[in-house]
Amino acid sequence: MTTVTSQCCAPITRGPLSEDDAAELAVLLKAVADPVRLRLLSMIGSHAGGEACVCDLTDAFDLTAPTISHHLKVLRTAGLIDGERRGTWVYYRIIPETVNKLGELFAPLAEPARADLGLVPA
Repeated sequence: MTTVTSQCCAPITRGPLSEDDAAELAVLLKAVADPVRLRLLSMIGSHAGGEACVCDLTDAFDLTAPTISHHLKVLRTAGLIDGERRGTWVYYRIIPETVNKLGELFAPLAEPARADLGLVPA
């Protein structure tokens, strides 16, 4: 059974991050802090079937194939995506557990409605 907490704040505001957590999250944030990488991550995650061939990604950018490969490598090294070679193409997919760490960092938790604030009928 899940326990409902009364915390109202995003995890980043509940208390200081440990050095290890901050270092881990900084790698993820740095990886998505580039517009090309953020778009690639979005394109991969929203692609039909949850994975995208590198051939589906390169045409969306006015960049060389080696540059796209570099950006994909940064995302892969950060643990945000994984890839699998099938013939001559590599297919990429998001690693949900890692991507979720980014969302969880800033996602506010629902605060229960309080009668004293006029949020629920008394």
